[in-house]
Amino acid sequence: MALPDRQQRLAALRDTIADIERKPALAEARPLLRNDASGFPMPAGGLLQEVFADERRHTGAALGFALAQARSLISTSRPAVIYLHLAKEGQEMGLPYGPGLISFGFDPDALVLVRAANMTELLWAAEEAIACRAVAAVVADIAGHQKMLDFTASRRLGLRTTNAGSSMLLLRYGTGREASAAHLRWRVTPVLSAARRFDALAPGAPRWQVQLEKGVLRDSQTQWLLGWTQDGLTTRDAARRPYVIAADTPLSQPVPAPLANRLPQAG
Repeated sequence: MALPDRQQRLAALRDTIADIERKPALAEARPLLRNDASGFPMPAGGLLQEVFADERRHTGAALGFALAQARSLISTSRPAVIYLHLAKEGQEMGLPYGPGLISFGFDPDALVLVRAANMTELLWAAEEAIACRAVAAVVADIAGHQKMLDFTASRRLGLRTTNAGSSMLLLRYGTGREASAAHLRWRVTPVLSAARRFDALAPGAPRWQVQLEKGVLRDSQTQWLLGWTQDGLTTRDAARRPYVIAADTPLSQPVPAPLANRLPQAG
């Protein structure tokens, strides 16, 4: 009697595995793109993305690219972007700077900082934030190797983003790549900034070389030269134009805020 039961269980298991294999993998699903005047194929919401920088000193490039994408996802129904990091790493690597965000058209009031004590709390906060319908994107800044952030954890985050419609961008550092269920994986490298109109020697708009290492967006292109201005991301042709700060940007005036940088936080 035991042998037929075992054979039935094995047959049922084979059917279950066959159904799973017929479904496309999360990382292989072709992301939806949004119309964007910059020329860059801007991914729509509902994606888990990894943004890698080879060195920690390039954290500004990785964060800028992630926030530029997050900014483009903000809408009236999803007005918030959550920035997650470990409290200890935040002391070493710094935080987003409110007046600096203003100069690039990102409203600091839309960015909420969450400082987690450990990876357990960070992953829990990430899943809860993704599920919130008021959140456009979650940016998790994670330095170093974290055992808890394995393939299983990334698959859970990928399922959350797909179901909720909000995006999550994981900022990672180093040249190693671990297996993950991320839909897209980027490698961001800073390059020389664009020239200013009246002073060619002064630094202009920040620019990055962006390489798509995992996933497919459009055609066969995998590399772009991008810049970030008040109008959002710009491609190479647009980034060649001189960078001029808008006249209505109050950079020289004090910015009132509870934290002196207009960034609300939770911890």
